[in-house]
Amino acid sequence: MEYMGSKEYRDKKFLNRSDKLLSPEKSIIENIKYFKEGSVLDIACGDGRNTLLFLEKGFRVTGIDFSSKALERLEMFARRNNYLVNTKQIDLSTSNSLKNIGIFDNIVINHYRLNKEQLADMKNHIADDGILFICGFGYKHKVNSKIRKEDLIQSTDFDDMDKSFDLISYIENEDDRGFFVTYIFRKKKS
Repeated sequence: MEYMGSKEYRDKKFLNRSDKLLSPEKSIIENIKYFKEGSVLDIACGDGRNTLLFLEKGFRVTGIDFSSKALERLEMFARRNNYLVNTKQIDLSTSNSLKNIGIFDNIVINHYRLNKEQLADMKNHIADDGILFICGFGYKHKVNSKIRKEDLIQSTDFDDMDKSFDLISYIENEDDRGFFVTYIFRKKKS
């Protein structure tokens, strides 16, 4: 089985996906009350299941992904709903890939694990009182050929976050897809 994190796998996945968008992440829906009005950076947005939710709720959204096929689908779904979305193809495995991305009121990282340097850099891309929302496969998820141990979000990923962020919510849940964790941080005023 091909690793789900490879660009080839992702492009093929989105190219072969039906004309229907997956539902938004349940944890985002349940916690949308925490998000600050304004802009959202959706990191590793895929074909936009969460981006479209934010657009529907009136946020300005920039979606980034390394799959051009995913971004093409996101743009198609946005056009269908008369939404304006900004997309950028960015390979997050490249160092400083987010260097010039800008500053947002909220950042969403769903089903992707940024490395510690990228996480530490989030403080430079989020406004004061902004929300950093991270959700994905957690430390108890069973690894396999698609989800590797290094893809699992660990509490140690956030060791240095308390200098710039307050943790306002932590959630664990398990369903038929596996074990998930959600971290919701609010950026401290500088």
